[in-house]
Amino acid sequence: MRKSDKIQVILLFFGLLLILGTYFFYPKISENKVMKEKIKEIEKDQNEISENVTNTFENIEYKGIYSDNQNFTVKSEKATVLAENTDIILMEKMKVQLYMSDGRIIIITSERGKYNKLTYDCFFENNVKATDGETIILANNMDLLASEDIANIYNNVDLTNERGTLKADVIKYNFKTKYYKISMFGDESVKVKLIR
Repeated sequence: MRKSDKIQVILLFFGLLLILGTYFFYPKISENKVMKEKIKEIEKDQNEISENVTNTFENIEYKGIYSDNQNFTVKSEKATVLAENTDIILMEKMKVQLYMSDGRIIIITSERGKYNKLTYDCFFENNVKATDGETIILANNMDLLASEDIANIYNNVDLTNERGTLKADVIKYNFKTKYYKISMFGDESVKVKLIR
C-alpha cells in the first residue's frame, strides 16, 4: 500500500468518525447538557417558591396594648403573611378597635390594609371609615402609627360631627394632644362647614 493510499484510508476513517460523532454522539451530549440546565432551572424555581411561601388565614384577630396601657384589637376576614417579612400582615376587610382612656371606642374599617406586629402600626386602604360614635371620618387611606400616637388620614378626607363637616386632602390627628392638623396638597383651601 502506498503512502498516499494510507493517508486516504486514515482520512476516510476520520471522516466516518466525524459523521458518526456528529449524528450519533453529539446529540446525546447536547441532550444531557440541556437536561442538566433544565434540572438546575427547576431547582432554582423551587427555591424561589419556597422563599416566597405565604400563609393565609381567615377570620384572624390580634389583641394588644399600646402606649398608656390602651387596649386594641385588629381583625381581618382574610390575612396573608409573606415569608420575606413575617412581621407585616396583609389584610382584607380590616377592622381595628381602639379603647381610649376616656372611655371612647374608636372603630376603623377598610377594604384592605397592613398590620405590623412589632410596632402595632396599621395602614388602611380603600373605603376607610373611622368613628368614635360622635365623629365620622371617611377617606381613601389612613396610617395609624401607634409608635407615634398619630393618625395620618389622607386622600379625599371627609370629617363629619355635630359641629359641622370638613373636606381636606390630609388630616393629622395627635392622640395625646387631641388636635387635628388639616391641609390640602396644593394651593386649594380646606372646605369647612360649621353648624351652630
